Amino acid sequence: QVQLVESGGGLVQAGGSLRLSCVASGATFANGDNGWYRQAPGKQRELVAILSTGGRVNYAESLKGRFTISRDNAKNTLYLQMSSLKPEDTAVYYCNLKFIVENYWGQGTQVTVSS
Repeated sequence: QVQLVESGGGLVQAGGSLRLSCVASGATFANGDNGWYRQAPGKQRELVAILSTGGRVNYAESLKGRFTISRDNAKNTLYLQMSSLKPEDTAVYYCNLKFIVENYWGQGTQVTVSS
């Protein structure tokens, strides 16, 4: 059984930083495409960043330069470093692990940025 467990969310003031973590069990991040997504209240889930199996990284255009996705293969953990946070970054953040025929999601971690 594959489980993804996010942590690191919380309340932070605008301009602050947070690092989200996502630990996988039952599957290996390095063997699939890894992603972070977010969903704000009343909005659809949107892509934040993707780290492909080949090491290619893509970010949502509006987040480039503020967010960094990375992975520690030894710990089988995916990270999202967020800096210069803005109130509009407030959302539930989800990690994702995608294989050809399987797609796994974590339960999400709440990030709230106060102005």
